[in-house]
Amino acid sequence: MRCEALSLPGLYMVHLAERRDERGAFTRLFCAEALQAAGVSKPIAQLNHSCTRLQGTVRGLHFQTGTAAETKVIRCLRGAVWDVAVDLRANSPTFLQWQAVALRADEPALVVIPEGCAHGFQTLSDDVELLYAHTAPYTPGAEGGVHILDERLNIRWPLPVVCQSERDQLLPRLAADFTGLLQAGEQPFHF
Repeated sequence: MRCEALSLPGLYMVHLAERRDERGAFTRLFCAEALQAAGVSKPIAQLNHSCTRLQGTVRGLHFQTGTAAETKVIRCLRGAVWDVAVDLRANSPTFLQWQAVALRADEPALVVIPEGCAHGFQTLSDDVELLYAHTAPYTPGAEGGVHILDERLNIRWPLPVVCQSERDQLLPRLAADFTGLLQAGEQPFHF
């Protein structure tokens, strides 16, 4: 595994070594020791698998707060996505900036989304499957989200949005006085 730091602090692309021969292929998807270089210091608490039927679908932008804040490690198993991380961390030098990377099943790589960043993706093909590893379990009372068309973020989605969940369509936009997500134990944030 080779960890490549991206423009947002704590955001990494992890390039995987795929071995192919006449039998097929082998790729190590997870190695706690190697992923420590990409900031994955907590144990994996939950694995999720998503399947998305239509090209142009957007899921997100989601995050968890407080003690449920999580690092996500994401791998595309089928198809391709445009994967987005948005820095919502208070006092971060890249506060409210976003970065997107393409994840493709035929290009073995992971993306590491650090705590305090919202995450979402748009499918670039039909029938996409993603595998997510999370350092915290899903906690309904700690979940948050930001609308994908938030004007302060100005994310330029590569395709017209053809499908979104009702929940994601109703996510709020950031309040004008939003100053970022705080660490556990600090004063709560608001949108």
